[in-house]
Amino acid sequence: MIFARLRILAVALLAIVALGFATTAKADTGTVHIRFLKGGWVIGGTIGEGTLTFRGRTYRLAVGGLSWGLTFGGAAINLRGTVSNIRSPRDVEGVYGAGSAGAAIIRGPQAVVLTNQSGAVMRLAGMQTGLMVNLDLNGMALTLK
Repeated sequence: MIFARLRILAVALLAIVALGFATTAKADTGTVHIRFLKGGWVIGGTIGEGTLTFRGRTYRLAVGGLSWGLTFGGAAINLRGTVSNIRSPRDVEGVYGAGSAGAAIIRGPQAVVLTNQSGAVMRLAGMQTGLMVNLDLNGMALTLK
């Protein structure tokens, strides 16, 4: 009887030690730089490219999307920032949705925080160049090239 209890205790101790050594994928942060063109009249479109730097490696990104609302004009937008809560480069892929408001006559600042379906959170800031007025809903898709 005492040996049975000691055996149970030993198995439990081994399980606790094994759990302590088990590794889980830790969410991490990367840097993002995207450049895209946005234009439209009520319905707008976005197309561009960028890079993700994650754990010392750089990955190419493709950017595309649609917007609907008050959209007039066209602009080139250059944003830099971070993407957090990712475990692999594939976690940045997906659709990021947001409402946006902005205006640029020649040049204007932009800042946005976006989240995708995987829980990746992008915090971006930069400049918009062109003639653009918008108060719209956006859907931007990012994919690895």
